[in-house]
Amino acid sequence: MNVTELRPGNYFIDEGKLYQVLDILLNKTAMRKMVAKVKAKDMRTGAITELARNSGYDVEKAILDKKKMAYLYDAGDNLVFMDNSTYEQIEIAKSKLEWEMNFLTPNLEIDILFYESEILGITLPSSVSLQITDCEPAVRGDTVNKAMKNAVVETGYKLRVPLFINNGETILVRTDNGEYDGRANK
Repeated sequence: MNVTELRPGNYFIDEGKLYQVLDILLNKTAMRKMVAKVKAKDMRTGAITELARNSGYDVEKAILDKKKMAYLYDAGDNLVFMDNSTYEQIEIAKSKLEWEMNFLTPNLEIDILFYESEILGITLPSSVSLQITDCEPAVRGDTVNKAMKNAVVETGYKLRVPLFINNGETILVRTDNGEYDGRANK
């Protein structure tokens, strides 16, 4: 496909690397061909790069597969996931999932991204329910503009929560930025 046909969210292969389009800017001046400036994420390394290509440049469109799986347990250097319908288990290296490990609890359903037979990573839900294991006590009178305190959730992740949250409560945490998103429904 032509580089000018790419849209955010598309996957493509260029010079042997697999990319996901984050943003694209098409620039046309009177004296030059159209130039496509593509902000893309390398799906294997996670690096974000800017690619500038002329309008006649072709890239190979890539189709990624998603498979629903549940997180089972930590197996040392790897994390184990299972397909709930076939009971097939796969292991993914912890080094590929450093950010995602902050939100993984047993039996959490996630999507695993595949390209052909290569595992690229996982896609978490937009927010997850996590239980508070350690929380600072609220300081009386400390209510100037959106007072927050430090807390630790069951996965060991540290975040800031409102003063009214206590130990043992279950909260929603956003997986994109790791911030408090509200109380979880019981």
